[in-house]
This record gives sequence, C-alpha cells and structure tokens, in this order.
Amino acid sequence: MKDLESWLKERRITEVECLVSDITGIARGKITPVSKFMAEKGMRLPESVLLQTVTGDYVEDELYYSLLDPADIDMLCRPDISAVYPVPWAIEPTAQVIHDCYDKMGNPIELSCRNQLKRVLALYAEKGWKPVVAPEMEFYLTKRCEDPDLPLQPPIGRSGRQETGRQSFSIDAANEFDPLFEDMYDWCEVQGLDIDTLIHEEGTAQMEINFRHGDPLMLADQIFLFKRTLREAALKHDVAATFMAKPITNEPGSAMHIHQSVLDASTGRSVFANEDGSMSQLFLHHIGGLQRFIPEALPLMAPNVNSFRRFLPDTSAPVNVEWGEENRTCGLRVPDSTPQNRRIENRLPGADANAYLAIAASLLCGYLGMVQQLNPSAPVQGRAFERRNLRLPFTLEQALERMESCTELERAMGHRFVTGYVAVKRVENENFKKVISSWEREFLLLSV
Repeated sequence: MKDLESWLKERRITEVECLVSDITGIARGKITPVSKFMAEKGMRLPESVLLQTVTGDYVEDELYYSLLDPADIDMLCRPDISAVYPVPWAIEPTAQVIHDCYDKMGNPIELSCRNQLKRVLALYAEKGWKPVVAPEMEFYLTKRCEDPDLPLQPPIGRSGRQETGRQSFSIDAANEFDPLFEDMYDWCEVQGLDIDTLIHEEGTAQMEINFRHGDPLMLADQIFLFKRTLREAALKHDVAATFMAKPITNEPGSAMHIHQSVLDASTGRSVFANEDGSMSQLFLHHIGGLQRFIPEALPLMAPNVNSFRRFLPDTSAPVNVEWGEENRTCGLRVPDSTPQNRRIENRLPGADANAYLAIAASLLCGYLGMVQQLNPSAPVQGRAFERRNLRLPFTLEQALERMESCTELERAMGHRFVTGYVAVKRVENENFKKVISSWEREFLLLSV
C-alpha cells in the first residue's frame, strides 16, 4: 500500500475508481476521494452485485439466499497493487484500481470472476505449468442511437460518408476513424495496455485490436479496461463502440479469439513441443480437453442470447470444436509458428464474453484434457463446416443445461459459482423472452 500511495501522490490523483467485474463484465464499485481510499485500504460492497444480471435484476429469492448470506452482508474488496491504472479521459486526475473480493474470514469469494481465473491459474501452477494467452478483440463502430428498436447504422467517417460494403483489411476504411483511434492508442499507452495491431474486419465499420501475449490475469484486466477505454473514445467522437456478439443483421459477428499456450514454469520452454519440434502429447491432450469440455463451458464464452446469433453455418464464426492447422473454419485453429511459440487459437468466444471467465474457461478446458490425457479427433483438412459430429449447443438454454450437468466444471469452479452463473443467465433469458421482436410484428401481426 505504501507503493500505491506513492504512485497516487506522484500523479496527484484526487479520486479513485474502485472496480470489480460482475458476471457480465460490467465495472461495479465506488468512486472515492484518494484520502478515504488510502484510509480504508479498499472498499466494501454487497456480495449480491456478483449475482446481478445485465438488466439489473437478481436471481429468485430462494436461490439468492442459498448462495449468499441471508443477512446480505458486505464482501471485502482489496486493491490489487499490480492492477492500478490512470483514467486518461477523466477531467480530474483519477485512478482506477481493480479489486479482489474476499469474505470476512479472508477467503476468496467464489462468485468473483477474477477469483475464478486465479483459481484456474493455480491449477496450472500446481503442475509446474505457466499458461500464456494473446486475445484478439473484434468490435463495431456505429452511429449513436437512442432507440433500441431501430437497427444500428454505420457511423460517418472523416470523408463525411458512411462506409458501404465489405472492407476487410482496408487501410483507408480504418483511417476514416483516425482521430478516434489516435485517442484510443494514446489512452491505452497512458494506462499501459498492451494493444498491438489494429485491422479492419469483414463487417461494415467492424474492427479488430490484438493484444500482445502475456499473463492471463493481466490480459483479462486489460480487456476489462480496454472496453471502457474504447467506449469513452467513441463517445468523445460522437459515435458508439459495441462488443455485442451480433449487433447488426446480415453482418459478421464479433469474437474474442484467444491464442493460448503453456510453458514449463521452471524452464520457460513450451510444453506443446517435443525436443524435435513436433507436437507434444500435452499439446494434443490440451486440444482434446478443449474439444471435450467447450460444449459444456460454452455459456462462459457465449454468455448471452445474442451470442448464439453469431454461430451460423457458412459465416466467419465457427460452429464446431474441430481443430486444424491454419484452418479458420475450425473452432480450434493451430496457427503456423515455431515450436516454442506453438499455440491453439480458440475462435469460439464472443467479444461480449466476460474476459476473466472466457479465458478461465478456455484454459480450464485445455487443462482438463492435459490431466485426463484426452486425445483429440483427427485434424480437419478442408472445410470444417461440413463436419457435424462435434457441434455446439444451438441455444443459450441448451448450453446452460449442459454446463450445470458437467461435474468436472463444478469441481473446478465450485458449486456456488456454477449454480449462480447459470441462474443469472436464466433470469436474463427469461427477460429476453418478454420482449416482442420486430420480426414477430412484421411477419405474424396480420398473417396468423
């Protein structure tokens, strides 16, 4: 805390945003004067914020009080001094500090998404392994729209015109939004976020930003903050940025591709490569675990009703857990690399996923394959869209049923977390069902 106090004083910070991530990935917490933050060395929040839905609702009372203390007591949120960042868009000198959640006995709270990722990383550490990830985040820029019933429209670029057609990898199309991206890069640099390459993706005004490979917890923190940063930069330039999985009809969805590898913690050598550079058994078992358990863990990678609109055949999103070398029709792609940099790219998580949980789930699936010595299917040559033996659940409801019945997930992540997560997502799904869509009004109103 002394180092943190010095950091705050050097930057003349006057306010601190104390943050925790809820299940959705929304930043919840308190904004406090720096003097109070240092005096209290953290904050207290109701544990119930970890069971809050994206609409602000909660799970039913019986389940609520079975997962939480009946008195609805506070949890203790302690700052992680390795997760302290300035807020470059704030008017006053402000810091944002990510906190970890504990009960009054000092035990990590199971419902915390960040604690879940730490839990998975501890499993790797027990085996002497060190996972490394490199996420890729896709997103759309759109016109700001106050009416949620109206379809989203592409924003106006520097040329004064809307983008039309597909502009994959177009430099000029990306440069239409240079002022926005300059602010994004500047603000990310101030915060120390390890963003790398920017590309124009396939969709209209759809972009992708790549993160440099590194520690999974650090990168999950950075994605959590990057979403805030990009939204703020977009608002400054009078547009909106969205990480919805499928925000626009007839346009590609947005993914959070996760490149993951595993090193020997003592030597730093990849456990995915043999001495001769060939694929190791641990690498193949890692793929086998992803194939076996992703269909059970899918709600952690595709957490919303909208997430499943992305999984359509013959689109840019995979609909399987097949694997192949340099094959983007597979859910699991092995990019060409040196043996030391061998990795698997999990192409299934959506950009709407909570980064802590998506990374935790992806690493956990691979870990289970390694310890259970699961063998993968044969790699796919050609189009994996034609394969139907390794398909995914088609709806959020099906996926939640599979998740809650998976004993391996419950054993690794805990009963409270799995039960609470499934319950939150079911409440959100029920809320979705109450909304009558424009499709229903258009085609059923006068026809049935």
